[in-house]
Amino acid sequence: MASETVLLGHGSGGQMMKRLIDELFLEHFGSPELLAGNDAGVAALPGTGRIALSTDSFVVTPQFFPGGNIGRLAVCGTVNDVATSGAHVRYLSCGFILEEGYPMDDLRRIVKTMADTAAEAGVRIITGDTKVVERGGADGVYINTAGVGEVPAGVELSGARCRPGDAVLLSGALGDHGIAIMSQREGLAFGTEIVSDAAPLNSLIAAVMEAAPHVRCFRDPTRGGLASTLNEFAAASKVAIEVEEDAIPVHDAVRGACEMLGYDVLQVANEGKMVAIVPEDEAQAALDAMRANRYGAEAAIIGHVAELPSGRGPVVRVRTGWGSTRVLDMLVGEQLPRIC
Repeated sequence: MASETVLLGHGSGGQMMKRLIDELFLEHFGSPELLAGNDAGVAALPGTGRIALSTDSFVVTPQFFPGGNIGRLAVCGTVNDVATSGAHVRYLSCGFILEEGYPMDDLRRIVKTMADTAAEAGVRIITGDTKVVERGGADGVYINTAGVGEVPAGVELSGARCRPGDAVLLSGALGDHGIAIMSQREGLAFGTEIVSDAAPLNSLIAAVMEAAPHVRCFRDPTRGGLASTLNEFAAASKVAIEVEEDAIPVHDAVRGACEMLGYDVLQVANEGKMVAIVPEDEAQAALDAMRANRYGAEAAIIGHVAELPSGRGPVVRVRTGWGSTRVLDMLVGEQLPRIC
């Protein structure tokens, strides 16, 4: 790593974060489960089959935004990460770091939202921790959640399982969460209110797995957006991925905001969308299953997996509405600080 200090870009979900993970954390923590590079680690427990475990920390600013708050974000983010392994998500832990002077009414709202969201997802919060730091020692409230679920026998999902000819599915419109956070943080007003997409997607994933039993993998395109997710899949599977720009659902207000702010919507964060790679002959069934779920009504098949070009490494390409193609890289540096 070129930098001798931690920078905001190290948490962006893009190239800087990947280098930090690869060159520091994986070097020292490199268990086989971690090296698999998925959102949840899957491991066997003697006599009990396999579990999936994931943990995440939430430091979003502001803590309340259209469509939710940091509490909904914390539950949804961890539920979704565990569910991407194909696990039945069962239990969560919850740790709070609170700043002295934080309004108790705001904390009550956050905790109630977490309880409501956990109930919606069908999971239980069974343990937790609370720490309080002095004024100025935190930005109001930080939340850490961990989730655990059981992985059914025979389920083997991984970003390394993509094969040429597979279809790329997206469960809905991109960019809602990242732009909702940015509009609140910067006081931007648009003609239509942009609302965060934060949602628990374990039921959507279960429906897709039932409809498409040979699904290769799932990933929620959070930090770094769709661009980072597809590049991670391409690198893990040593393939090319090609998507059609016109097939990718984006709400008009989000598209306009990205054009105004100079963002690539394919790199903007989401918290209630899911990418799935599915064999081509199961793609329509998977799409129908997504669209039957309350959080997948705008789902679309957006592209396919291809062979690597001769002499090239893993690559993601976007075919534009004009018929040209461009390479879709992972985010470089920091675009939207504290979106989760």
